Amino acid sequence: MAKLYFYYSTMNAGKSTTLLQSSFNYEERGMRTLLLTAAFDDRYGVGKIASRIGLEAEANLFEDKTDLLAMVKDELTRRPVDCVMVDEAQFLSRNQVFQLSEVADALKIPVLCYGLRTDFQGSLFEGSQHLLAWADELKELKTICHCGSKATMVIRVDENGDPIREGAQKVVGGNERYVALCRKHFKESTYG
Repeated sequence: MAKLYFYYSTMNAGKSTTLLQSSFNYEERGMRTLLLTAAFDDRYGVGKIASRIGLEAEANLFEDKTDLLAMVKDELTRRPVDCVMVDEAQFLSRNQVFQLSEVADALKIPVLCYGLRTDFQGSLFEGSQHLLAWADELKELKTICHCGSKATMVIRVDENGDPIREGAQKVVGGNERYVALCRKHFKESTYG
């Protein structure tokens, strides 16, 4: 039985690196993967999944209204797909998470989603909320806060490194924009 997986974490836990390594493992064994990433995130170029350690791969883009089940079915008319891998899965809609569950259930293709659990205000992203509810398997990828404790939260910072407490949920950025923290330091930065 194919499953829907959700690998979640804060920033800097290696989500994209893990996705790219998993894709490489499939391809090394002669299997084909279909990589997807949010069109919204163009930090490394359009249609690319890239990790901070220098790994990268071409990927298909999804937007809010993209029908991912139809995309996978269309891809299957051209080539076999042994696994679907989604980077920036927090940007999925509820409908897209449902569509990915259909890829696993009806098409019997495993789906591996990688994304943030919460935003800079400690709230769930729509995609993460529904993946946490519907995924067959949840896996936390861990990283650490500056204090050495496990980081479970993320804050958004301005150009001076000061926490930003309000704003749009979807703002793309890396280390210059976000900092992974433990809950204690998140609360101190956000509410302190």
